[in-house]
Amino acid sequence: MTEITRVPIKPVAKGSLTKLWIGVILAVLVGAGLAWAAVPRGLNVATEVAGTGANPKVGEVVWVKYKGKLASDGTVFDESQNIPLPVQGLFPEGTPFPLEEGATVPGFFQGLQQMQKGGKYTLFIPADLAYGATPPPGSPIPANADLEFEIEVIDIMSRTTFDRNLQILQQTMQQQMGGGAGAPGGPSGAPQGAPQAAPQGAPGQ
Repeated sequence: MTEITRVPIKPVAKGSLTKLWIGVILAVLVGAGLAWAAVPRGLNVATEVAGTGANPKVGEVVWVKYKGKLASDGTVFDESQNIPLPVQGLFPEGTPFPLEEGATVPGFFQGLQQMQKGGKYTLFIPADLAYGATPPPGSPIPANADLEFEIEVIDIMSRTTFDRNLQILQQTMQQQMGGGAGAPGGPSGAPQGAPQAAPQGAPGQ
């Protein structure tokens, strides 16, 4: 009978098995990391300073100070400006945003509802809840851009109070201008008492 030459199996060198498993684990982690990175980020509200009181409700007007940036590189495309008014005490500082669907981009509308008066927040809005493929003409926002906003909620006001105070402001301004009748509607034909359009690049529709 022919004898079969047995070739001894070389044992795994000491430490090689550990290195092998470390390599496998790293490969799994890297793969998981790439998979996680490929998942689109959703709307996110990060609280920097907690506010107090109730969250704003649909129909109310939220006064905020904000700075809008491109999430990709931090380029600032817009920020709120304080507007001096002839009558003090009617309105707080900041920019008013009516909490109504369609008045701002969906992500801003949804994010404001998770905030409180006095709070400071970082709001991340994915492109599909921002301007998507059609950003405002002439704005520095590219198509399909994710946005990030630094937001401070100054006040939350009922629409009834806003409309009443706006009417007082309009009447005062008319008196200061010599009692002119004024146009029946607001600027750009907006209904009297309606919050005015957001500044260029702000999260309005």
